[in-house]
Amino acid sequence: MRLTVLGCAGSFPSADSAASGYLVQADDAAGRTWTVLLDLGNGALGALQRYGDPTALDAIALSHLHSDHVADLVVLNVLRRYRPGGACPSVAVHGPVGTAERLAQMAGKDPATSTDDQFDVVEWVEGETVTVGPLQLLPVRVEHPIPAFGIRVSGPSEADPARTVTLAYTGDTDSCPGLDTLAAGVDLLLSEAAYLEGRDDASRGVHLTGRRAGQAAARAGVGRLVLTHIPAWNDTAITVAEASAEFDGPIDLARPGGVHVL
Repeated sequence: MRLTVLGCAGSFPSADSAASGYLVQADDAAGRTWTVLLDLGNGALGALQRYGDPTALDAIALSHLHSDHVADLVVLNVLRRYRPGGACPSVAVHGPVGTAERLAQMAGKDPATSTDDQFDVVEWVEGETVTVGPLQLLPVRVEHPIPAFGIRVSGPSEADPARTVTLAYTGDTDSCPGLDTLAAGVDLLLSEAAYLEGRDDASRGVHLTGRRAGQAAARAGVGRLVLTHIPAWNDTAITVAEASAEFDGPIDLARPGGVHVL
C-alpha cells in the first residue's frame, strides 16, 4: 500500500501546494492496482493528473465537507462527464451526511455541472467497513465544527503482500476519543496540525496543533507520524518541534508529490 500526497496546504491552497488531497493505492493478488482518493480540495485535481488517468478511481472517501477538502470534486465531475472518450461510469463517493446536497450546492444550478450521473454518494456509517479491492476503509467520527470523520485504511504491505498494514487519515479534528480510536496502532498517522500552541489556544474543537498531534501519535503507538494541513502562514519548523517534543518516533512533513510506502 502506498500514499501519495496531492495537496497538503491547510485551509486554502498555498503558493506551493493544493489544498487537501491524497491517493491511496494497493495491488491485489492478480496485480491490478486499486485507487482510493481521500479528499479533493482546491487545486488538487491538477496534481491528480500527474499520477495517471484522473478518472481511474475505484472510490472517493471524504473526511468532511469544507471546501478545502471537497471543492475540486465539482471540476472532477466536469472532466469525467465531458472527456473525449465519453462520460465515465459513476464512482462511489463515501462521505458524511449531506454529501450529495453539498456537491449539488457547489455545482450550482447549471444542469451541465450536475454530479448525479458521475458520483454515487454513499453516506458513512460509523464503524462500518467499506471494501475497495484489497483495501478496507473504516470511518471514525472525530471532532470538528461540522460532521467529520477520520479514515483508517488497511491493505497489503508493499514489501510483503501477505502482511496487512494500516494508515489513518485524521481529516480535520481536535483531540477527542475518536482520534485515539482512529490512530490506535497504525503504521502511519497522517495528521492535520493546523494550529500552533499559544497562538490558537482559544479555538478548541477545530484543529490539532503539532503538540496535540504528537501526543495522539504517542498514545496510539503509531509507527510514523506525517504532519499535514499546515496553513501557509505557519512556520513548519515550529509544528515539527511541537510534535517532536511529544512523540519520539519518525516524523515527516507532508509535501506535494511525496510518496509514503507502507
